[in-house]
Amino acid sequence: MSLAPRLGLPQLGFGVGLRSVHYEHILSEHPKVDWFEVLSDNYLHTRGRPLVFLERIAERYPLALHGVGLSIGSTDPLDRAYLGELKALRDRVQARWVSDHLCWTGVSGRFGHDLYPLPFTEEALRHVAQRVRQVQDFLGAPLVLENPSTYLEFHGATLGEAEFIAALLAESGAGLLLDVNNLYVNAHNHGFDAHRYLRQLPLERVVQLHVAGHSRAAGYLADTHGSPVASDVWQLLEEAVRLGARAPLLLEWDADIPAFGELERELGLAKACFARAA
Repeated sequence: MSLAPRLGLPQLGFGVGLRSVHYEHILSEHPKVDWFEVLSDNYLHTRGRPLVFLERIAERYPLALHGVGLSIGSTDPLDRAYLGELKALRDRVQARWVSDHLCWTGVSGRFGHDLYPLPFTEEALRHVAQRVRQVQDFLGAPLVLENPSTYLEFHGATLGEAEFIAALLAESGAGLLLDVNNLYVNAHNHGFDAHRYLRQLPLERVVQLHVAGHSRAAGYLADTHGSPVASDVWQLLEEAVRLGARAPLLLEWDADIPAFGELERELGLAKACFARAA
């Protein structure tokens, strides 16, 4: 399958999230993965060991930055100091793009340590689109936004989630990080059709894909990133690729992190999805 660059951003292939427990393995064994995604917030306020390892890994592999601190949906002013640190880190390790979540993380200067859902309204759409354009002007590059997992919805929504995302991408020029596991989790928890959702998105604007594991409790699903990818998520990924989301894929694993070989085996399943979709 031919995978062309999107929004001027490179086609990186198949990668995994960079985690500190794998630093030594990566530098000694040089595993055959195409790229790593870096949790940018973990490297913004340190000048020690993590940055040393990050720079050494950046010499061998392409990197992309993925954060949780942008709070693009907040009503607080954009944090220019945070953006400056993010841009400096991007330039330092030559990260191919910067991504964050379509959410808000705090209000009145207080950080809530969570990814809170947006109200899917026209007013929120205009507000977020304006902020996205400001961030892109500051970075001098497209911002890539992820559809987050959510567990609550606002009353008074006038748009569906996919409809809101599609309109935001059109108005702001941003790229989409399509998290297939988040889509599956949200469809289950909120009772919408994941397949219809995919067909509502402008999949040509997907510049990155995520897959991860989830857990189940009391009939709900939680995006926990602590287990292998579920078979239903692989099937949904295959459908997304077949419909046009032929973008770099990233496997996330953040809890009960296994040996690197298991991550490589999961990437093999992702490659098989792309091959079948072809």
